[in-house]
Amino acid sequence: MDVQSYVRSAEKQTSLYKRTLFVVSISQIFGGAGLAAGVTVGALIAQQMLGTDAYAGLPTALFTLGSAGAAFSVGRLSQRYGRRAGLSAGFIIGGLGAIGVIIATVINSILLLFASLLIYGAGTATNLQARYAGTDLANSKQRATAISMTMVFTTFGAVAGPNLVNVMGRFAASIGVPSLAGPFILAAAAYISAGLVLFIFLRPEPLFIAREIEATKQVIRKNENPATSGHSNKRGILVAAIIMILTQIVMVAIMTMTPVHMHHHGHELSMVGLVIGFHIGAMYLPSLFTGILVDKLGRTMMAVASGVTLLLAGFIAALAPGDSMTLLIIALSLLGLGWNFGLISGTALLVDSTEISTRAKTQGTVDVLIALSGAAGGALSGMVVAGSSFPTLSIVGGALSVLLIPVMIWYHRQNRIKD
Repeated sequence: MDVQSYVRSAEKQTSLYKRTLFVVSISQIFGGAGLAAGVTVGALIAQQMLGTDAYAGLPTALFTLGSAGAAFSVGRLSQRYGRRAGLSAGFIIGGLGAIGVIIATVINSILLLFASLLIYGAGTATNLQARYAGTDLANSKQRATAISMTMVFTTFGAVAGPNLVNVMGRFAASIGVPSLAGPFILAAAAYISAGLVLFIFLRPEPLFIAREIEATKQVIRKNENPATSGHSNKRGILVAAIIMILTQIVMVAIMTMTPVHMHHHGHELSMVGLVIGFHIGAMYLPSLFTGILVDKLGRTMMAVASGVTLLLAGFIAALAPGDSMTLLIIALSLLGLGWNFGLISGTALLVDSTEISTRAKTQGTVDVLIALSGAAGGALSGMVVAGSSFPTLSIVGGALSVLLIPVMIWYHRQNRIKD
């Protein structure tokens, strides 16, 4: 590969940027289908095996915890060997974890289930880290839009996954596998397919070319102004991490216990799949518009919008009667939308605040913290509901999201003082 030909040609850079977005977007269709399995039936499998609601949040906690370790590894792999190596490995390992979940349900092994969910979490981490790949060759006014493009395509798989619960359940039963494991059959095929798409087609490596382009620009800047230095913005990295961590905790906690809450009120599995489908659709489908808004209105304003939207979601979920499908769909849709606002504004701020030479490693580290926060939210959600109620969990989650507002006011003031 002639890297310098890309460095010298703006036209080739634009072409590679578009090609990278296309390949990553195709992989995200498969990746979205893979992540939906754990969200939709993970808690129900644990509830069935353990016979209690108190630990129903453990599957989400486990695959989110697994995604933390995977986020670290994928970030380091990407930093050293490129996005292609890191992302394809992460997806394929996630697919192997899904296969382990299927086997665990067949032999009724709770230990194998928990171990497999940890491995399955690699797919979740990779699905999120793929959003960074589209930003490597994007300029500062394209970054949020580039992030959103890859997330929009995640919608197709993510919405299809929960709505195929019954179909995959019947297929699983027809081959002698418990019906609740059906979505994990889809997850295994989807994650492995996503990994193969990236491994085969993500060439040339966008991260390496982006590094060379930035190195050339830095030489030019230093020649023009020797005082110029390229350091990461630590305050920006911190605030970006806080935005994504808070939105992840709130979203995962409420989302995890919604299927169990619905099950207690007599809703069928197909209804659970419908609500989760709306939720995941709202997590990803608005991304194209969110990216444009983040680039136009700014990272700060959209992060505040995230906090307000999550607050509204929490209160509607708390006040909705357990048998009201309409209000549950509205609440879970707002929950997904608030997460979407937070993830895209936080991701764009993180990319803005990092240097290309260490960007993938920093992104991986921040995603570890996001995953750990999600694991905590998932684990605690079951305990809160068992000790109190689903409305209490929803109100606490909504109130927690309000912290985004003072954080962003502080960041905005600090930047204004610095300027």
